[in-house]
Amino acid sequence: MNFYAVKAIYKFEMARMWRTLGQSIASPVLSTVLYFIVFGSAIGSRIDGIDGISYGAFIVPGLIMLSVLNQSISNASFGIYFPRFTGTIYEVLSAPISFVEILLGYVGAAASKSLVIGTIILLTSGFFVDMEIQHPFWMILFLVLTSVTFSLFGFIIGIWADGFEKLQVIPLLVITPLTFLGGAFYSINMLPPLWQKISLANPVVYLISGFRWSFFEHSDVSLGVSLAMISIFLLLCISAVAWIFKTGYKLKA
Repeated sequence: MNFYAVKAIYKFEMARMWRTLGQSIASPVLSTVLYFIVFGSAIGSRIDGIDGISYGAFIVPGLIMLSVLNQSISNASFGIYFPRFTGTIYEVLSAPISFVEILLGYVGAAASKSLVIGTIILLTSGFFVDMEIQHPFWMILFLVLTSVTFSLFGFIIGIWADGFEKLQVIPLLVITPLTFLGGAFYSINMLPPLWQKISLANPVVYLISGFRWSFFEHSDVSLGVSLAMISIFLLLCISAVAWIFKTGYKLKA
């Protein structure tokens, strides 16, 4: 394992976050504040609570997951697409490092950025609502698994995309709608029976449900099912990335 190569790629990618603090950190935090003002105050004041949890606290896991999913995909996809766009990816591919080391550098940096954003949003939430994390270990585990998995997914999108506009297609038209429909701001148990069954086809439901359980011991699906779903998606992403490097898909052209 060439740790110097991993460290070099990782530091280069992380440096972008510190150069663009406004876009990288201030923007997600501002969005979270606006969500709390609109949903937590304006709407939450009209809702007594959900299963004994105040509405403002109930939406915190959903807000964190919404930001982590989008940030993971965006950071990883742009991180690998830009070297392809400029042609510097060939210098990386010709270096004496394996695809595992390349992946650790790019995906590790993207996941780290997402974890920083998720932590900042969690701390910001404390200024608006009172809450206690019942299971910190499971909260951290879900946060790490989600960041790594969707950073891998973003890496795949960055390889697949052949233009900057395609980098935003899946996050904006797929991930964000699935998150809003995945119980980020409500419990799927509040839906009619038919829509509850339809919602179970949404993979984001399992992510948010397991993450919310770590906060309040309340979930729409069992913890085991949530862990199984995120693990399956993680393995699928790893398999897809391994195939990309094995075949040179859009890397050697």
